[in-house]
Amino acid sequence: MGILKKLLVTAAVATAMMANVAHAENKKIALVVKALGIGFFDAANKGAQEAAKELGDVDIIYTGPTDTTAEGQIEVINSLIAQKVDAIAISANDRDALVPALKKAMDRGITVISWDSGVAPEGRAMHLNPSSNALIGNMCVKMAADNLPEGGDVAILSATATATNQNTWIEEMKKVLPNYKGINIVTTVYGDDKTDKSYTETQGLIKAYPNLKAIIAPTSVGVVAAAQAVEDAGMVGKINVTGLGLPSEMAGHVKAGSSKSFAIWNPIDLGYSATMISYNLLTGKAKAEAGAEIGMGRMGNVKLDDNREGAMADPFVYDAKNVEEFAKIF
Repeated sequence: MGILKKLLVTAAVATAMMANVAHAENKKIALVVKALGIGFFDAANKGAQEAAKELGDVDIIYTGPTDTTAEGQIEVINSLIAQKVDAIAISANDRDALVPALKKAMDRGITVISWDSGVAPEGRAMHLNPSSNALIGNMCVKMAADNLPEGGDVAILSATATATNQNTWIEEMKKVLPNYKGINIVTTVYGDDKTDKSYTETQGLIKAYPNLKAIIAPTSVGVVAAAQAVEDAGMVGKINVTGLGLPSEMAGHVKAGSSKSFAIWNPIDLGYSATMISYNLLTGKAKAEAGAEIGMGRMGNVKLDDNREGAMADPFVYDAKNVEEFAKIF
């Protein structure tokens, strides 16, 4: 009995050791978000986990600061370097401030890509835009203009003043204004991707611009806060809130009438694609160079331009006809 017990214990130890070795061989991919606790990024994590399961030899480290600051992300990056992760896929709070920390990561052999909100080229291998910047900018203005046949004053409620993606989209919005008769952008304000500040900034817009007809918020936090502020101010039917948001968070506001329509790509697909790209780069199955096509699993391939940037998919519009259906998903 003693010998049998000893053999069983030895076998159990050997099995555990083999499991640990197998686990240790898994690729560690860190999905770094602007801040934890934001629904859009939680959905992106679901996609990353889906990709990891599909790949079979990947562990996802889902992380980010508690606030949308570059300083918080730099701390996270340094911690990941110390953990010796294999790849970092980051949605940046600041295009330039993160570069030194990310260069340090790359010097240590860590694959670095940015997604959603980009990093300057010297701080990453490539960048994955959720969609084409031009298409996003045009769509934001179009959704406002579609409900303003006579034109009118429109304000922009952005995230942080340094958010790469927000600033790029705003520039694209301004480029297409001549295509939309009578649409006049009066100002841009910043809610820092915080609900309370975005709400307060919207209140300020309503007071400062009595002829305001629409608010474009290209941020999933800001668009919800703006819609709520419009409802609380009794301005439903007078001010339309549009922009980029999550169906699960915007369905109630579409029903209330404060938002006629909004757009978003699927964040689940975005996290999935960022993980697949990271894996293909770190395993040498693809190279991040101009003109290259990198596999994104079920999302197809992304083609990189001269800045080593590529677009995942077109933005998709949600309104009263379809928002409830998608609200059940994300």
